[in-house]
Amino acid sequence: MNKLILLTLFIAAMFILSSYRSDKKKKVVFFGDSITELGVKPNGYIRVIEDLIRNEDKVTQYELIGKGIGGNKVYDLYLRMEEDVLKLQPDIVVVYIGVNDIWHKSMMGTGTDFDKFGKFYTALVKKLQVAGAKVILCTPAVIGERHDSSNPQDGELNHYSNWIRKFSTDNQLPLVDLRSIFLNYSKANNPNNLDSKILTYDRVHLNDEGNKVVAEAMWKVIKKVSGE
Repeated sequence: MNKLILLTLFIAAMFILSSYRSDKKKKVVFFGDSITELGVKPNGYIRVIEDLIRNEDKVTQYELIGKGIGGNKVYDLYLRMEEDVLKLQPDIVVVYIGVNDIWHKSMMGTGTDFDKFGKFYTALVKKLQVAGAKVILCTPAVIGERHDSSNPQDGELNHYSNWIRKFSTDNQLPLVDLRSIFLNYSKANNPNNLDSKILTYDRVHLNDEGNKVVAEAMWKVIKKVSGE
């Protein structure tokens, strides 16, 4: 009789624990610059991902948090990581940085040199991993939407993106290759080779279509990382 009671209690406990696990939302933090800061606005890419989650009836499974600050570069993310990300104890962190590290070199005379970018990026990711978060990487998409390599920063965007791709491969980290996605989209949908107004409204920041493209690409990888 005692064994039967113990077995019943064990089964009940396991049921309660499994229910608790299934009810716990995966906390996803989007960590970046002004593109991510705008991502939490209406029609921003984070809001669009939430729409995709609702459409797939997974609202109880995910909590999305945007942590973007305009003008940020990779070292800014490193410096505010503890306060803005690690204290939240995220399950997944999407790192979307790099545009200002390149853009600000010519625009403001600042930016981040290539070797320093890699060092800060590596330290950032390693610290997130030590804290227990799964990390998703993103390449910086565009500074100008021409698809014939005539945008002034195309060379550096490709250089930094190639580093992120290699870092992703070497460390077996999931990647959302926005650089490739945006270039391929422009080749297919920008017959007049326009500088903007395809996926951005100002050569950098996302318009509605750009937010949709980024959201769909990120959501696909988030689901994979979550084991779906």
